[in-house]
Amino acid sequence: MKHVRVNVRSFANTKAVRKEKRNGRDVVIVPSATLPDNIIMNGIMYPADEIEKSYVSLNRTPAPLGHPMINGKFVSARDPEGINLGYIGAWNENVRRENGRVFLDKVIDVEVANRSPGGKEVLAAIEKGEPVHTSTGLLANLEAVSNASDHKHIARNIQFDHDAILLNESGAATPEQGVGMLVNANGEQEEIEVINSSLTEEADREIDWAGTRLVEALRRRENIGIWDKVKAAIMEAVGSGRVPSTNRKEDDMPVSDEQFKSLSDEVKTLSESMAKIGDTIGAAVANAVKPLVDAQNEMVANQKAKEEAEKAELVVKVVKANVLSESAAKELTLNALKELASKAEPGKAAALNGAFKPAGDKPSYKLPEGE
Repeated sequence: MKHVRVNVRSFANTKAVRKEKRNGRDVVIVPSATLPDNIIMNGIMYPADEIEKSYVSLNRTPAPLGHPMINGKFVSARDPEGINLGYIGAWNENVRRENGRVFLDKVIDVEVANRSPGGKEVLAAIEKGEPVHTSTGLLANLEAVSNASDHKHIARNIQFDHDAILLNESGAATPEQGVGMLVNANGEQEEIEVINSSLTEEADREIDWAGTRLVEALRRRENIGIWDKVKAAIMEAVGSGRVPSTNRKEDDMPVSDEQFKSLSDEVKTLSESMAKIGDTIGAAVANAVKPLVDAQNEMVANQKAKEEAEKAELVVKVVKANVLSESAAKELTLNALKELASKAEPGKAAALNGAFKPAGDKPSYKLPEGE
């Protein structure tokens, strides 16, 4: 049977990242997954029973940054030179098989990762929640089949070598990088074919991502901002004859009569609503402050009535004291009446000026005694 190496690309679950302390050191744990049972990739089927026999070999394997390569050829991540090329302080553990799928955790030693540019880049991507790909490197024998329409080979004797972290890479590798190196039973390196595969669920995830973005875009378009609606109503009200578009590309798209009528009706309704906003706000404010206004008016009225009663009483007092006539007294302010009333006595006119003498009287002088 043909011996090959396969790099299987998948996604890490960066949304489920957790942080722990181990032996006093900070680690970041990133859940990931690889081979589903009976998956077919590149015409090769990976049977559930073959995966079951081999998946535990992923435990405690390296999780290098990318698939290590020497002189343009893939090498094992456990090879000393491979370790030097891709090690960022990360490894795979907690490998398990659940519901027909292999799951594992990538553990990254933060201190070790920060010693290399690649390790820092991985930590930064995880911290930001950016997509992180993984790629499982495995060795297998290909058993040819002739009675199947959807695959040409079956993978046998699977041996997992590593599960790499990928950043800024388009998949496990490009098709041109199709050669790897393997240490044979004699301790010599031999070249083997490398097959780069990608799980079909990756395409499903990308479709889901695109669909999610589309739904969000449609929702934003439906729930257009209030200012855009107000602006559209204003433009319609001033007779521009055209509602401004919020999307430049939409300006070039033809609009059906039905769409135009629907949009015009919506703008008209919004315009009518805007015309009533002033009255609505005014009524709301008036209703809110009415109790305060009523209380203030009542207080002012009571004070005025009190002052009028006091003034009438003082007018009577001043007139009875022969200080002023009734008509003249009523023209005075309350404070002036208070001043006069304090000096007035009934039946006797108050002297407004002590130096005043009636006309015709002659002043009398008395010299001091002894002069």
